[in-house]
Amino acid sequence: MKAEPMLREVKVEEAVGLVLAHDLTQIIPGKFKGRLFRKGHSIKESDIPALLSIGKEHIYVLELAGGYMHEDEAALRLAHAVCGANVQQTEPHEGKVTLKAAIHGLAKIDRTFVHAVNEIDQLVLSTIRSDTVVRPGQPLAGTRVIPLVIGEEPVARAEGLAAAHKELAAAQDKLRMSPGAAERDHTTAGAGLIAVKPLRSLRVGLITTGSEVFKGRIEDRFGPIVRAKVEALGSQVIDQRFTPDDMDAIGDEIRRFLGLGADLILVTGGMSVDPDDRTPGAIRRAGARIVSYGTPMLPGSMLMMAYIGNVPVMGLPGCVMHDPYTSFDVLLPRICAGETIVREDITALGYGGLHGC
Repeated sequence: MKAEPMLREVKVEEAVGLVLAHDLTQIIPGKFKGRLFRKGHSIKESDIPALLSIGKEHIYVLELAGGYMHEDEAALRLAHAVCGANVQQTEPHEGKVTLKAAIHGLAKIDRTFVHAVNEIDQLVLSTIRSDTVVRPGQPLAGTRVIPLVIGEEPVARAEGLAAAHKELAAAQDKLRMSPGAAERDHTTAGAGLIAVKPLRSLRVGLITTGSEVFKGRIEDRFGPIVRAKVEALGSQVIDQRFTPDDMDAIGDEIRRFLGLGADLILVTGGMSVDPDDRTPGAIRRAGARIVSYGTPMLPGSMLMMAYIGNVPVMGLPGCVMHDPYTSFDVLLPRICAGETIVREDITALGYGGLHGC
């Protein structure tokens, strides 16, 4: 039978080296009220005067048997195992450690690892969704254990899983970077299983199609909305050009932006299947490699994702003008983070991809 941890009341003077079983609060009228010592604190000789000053001549301490640890230590060890680049950790509070974004960027979270940890009894790893845009200080994940005291084995298992997942991700990175491999950067390898990728500042070319806008019959509504989305991610629209529904004219503007060194080209309007909607054909004719024309996300199903060389070209459907969250809002941050969108990224949009319909 294993030895369980015990609570024991002891004199303060005899508690040096023992572990507090609960928080101790200090109250100074009109000045301070808060935690003086947190549970899990190992009492030192220098703590004794402070404990006596708050009226604690006897305290409850936690005696841990071999192979056990306090919830705070366990939560810290789990946080250390998963913490990656551009992530900050809080101090333990009530057995929980929070991981927060240190920069404005794209959260990258190893979903498979999160599931594996939560399969381990008594451990908790709760996260936001991967590929979420986050701001400094925004929580990414929380780690904790269920009991006040936990054995070493489940925590060590989680640490082993973390090491194995990092090793696998590093091997996949090496394969992706080998000669002839398709360029792609979706990984958090080497940076931890929970990390934040910085957003690059892209030079964006914006082409608005439609004879009705080109000839001034209606006001352009795409430009201000797209510009705001681009700027919110730290990039800039270097110019906006207007064209009629003409494939040659649209193609000329695409080539113009390529010549200007644009990092991303956005072509708005003309993305449906109507005979006079020429944007998809114009992007193809400009020499683009089409990743997908159409996505399984609603709204945003008529979006086109393509590349000319390493420059992403996106055909944006009309829903971008009036729906607050579309496939464009999913893919744009990933492009800004330097990721190359592939077909499997598009097909993955279907699960959980129904918004506002």
